[in-house]
Amino acid sequence: MVNNGNALKNHIEYSYFLTSILGNRVIWNNKKIGKLADIVIMDGNIAEVTHFYVTRPFGYPSLLVPWEKVKSVSSKEIVIDIEQLEKYEAEPAENMVLLRDHILDKKVLDLDGREVDIVYDVKLVCRNQKMYATDVDFSRYGLIRRIHLNFIADFIEKMAARIKDQTLSWTYIQPLPQQIGSFKGDVRLKVLKEKLAEIHPVDMADIIEDLDHDQRVAIFDELEPAHASDTLEEINPNVQRDLVPSLRKEKVARLISEMTTGQGADVLAVLPASEARSILGLMDPDKAQKIQLILSKQEQKVINFITTKFIKLLPEKTVGEAQREYRKIAKGKDAVMYIHVVNEHEKLLGIIDIKELLQAEGEALLKVIMEDKVITLDPESTLEEAAVLFDRYEFRSIPVVDSFHRIQGVILFRDVMDLKHRFMD
Repeated sequence: MVNNGNALKNHIEYSYFLTSILGNRVIWNNKKIGKLADIVIMDGNIAEVTHFYVTRPFGYPSLLVPWEKVKSVSSKEIVIDIEQLEKYEAEPAENMVLLRDHILDKKVLDLDGREVDIVYDVKLVCRNQKMYATDVDFSRYGLIRRIHLNFIADFIEKMAARIKDQTLSWTYIQPLPQQIGSFKGDVRLKVLKEKLAEIHPVDMADIIEDLDHDQRVAIFDELEPAHASDTLEEINPNVQRDLVPSLRKEKVARLISEMTTGQGADVLAVLPASEARSILGLMDPDKAQKIQLILSKQEQKVINFITTKFIKLLPEKTVGEAQREYRKIAKGKDAVMYIHVVNEHEKLLGIIDIKELLQAEGEALLKVIMEDKVITLDPESTLEEAAVLFDRYEFRSIPVVDSFHRIQGVILFRDVMDLKHRFMD
């Protein structure tokens, strides 16, 4: 739990989580001078905090503030007590260990190759006027022992008894043994070939995504077909686009044959049409035909699925006027959850969520409260592209605009997503 008080040096012990104080404003002489960007620790038997790294706006040099100069830490701000800023202007040295830079969000693999996890947070504890990093939060594990960073050893009793072996941070994972296939280069995974099958497909996908092209191919070629198929489904589409063309088409065809038709279509959709056709030609004709049906449907243009029954208003109209007219103008419309603000030439200027409209002050103009950075599609966009945006942003509809940004209509979430799933299996 983060301490909300300001008497840091007067208490014996309390704790914070790193992510709860990163980015907090830093106060010196009762004014904000920057924000907390990182925390430096001492690499030793215990992880004692030595400095707070503070970045400053407007091109001012960053500061390295010694822990003893930190007066208080709270959920909102950090107060420092230094004589003058210039004395502490510096960047972290190369040998300094930074919690955010070197530990947070890093992937790790244990020495037996059993698990891959991510450091989601670091627990910090203040004791006797000093601060220590004590626990590394993996969600499931909560704590690991980092190689070369022995500070967690003193706090290992806080971890479940099942964690007994030393594990490796992603930063310090060792070169892969050369007996893994024909690949002779080094990768950052210390895992034997025979251990690959024990790694969950979701975790294996994370590993592959973090490697370069040759390393991805080397690892992937060692996976058993079923494992490779499950892993390929989990890999980011951009990485699929990089990986799949380097695999033998016969292998890709076998992998996609292990998937559902919908999953297979998702993988082939990221490839050039010619490559997708070549792979489909190597598959069972019946399944290939089903996948092709999905691909052709995904490639249809959104302009064929839009509705023109949506709400649009001029930017000079007030919120109060829009609120009073809403029931009337929404009648018979297909899309009623957004107000589309357009000019007299139908150019889309912004969008207002109905919730924002109802909460706004009545005298405010629509052009003042609208969101002018609008996610849109163009008439040539495909249903697949629309589905990606709906998945990412969770919109209820997306406007379709022409090259002059004139609104042509909107495409509804239910129309795209229901259509997509109807052809998935």
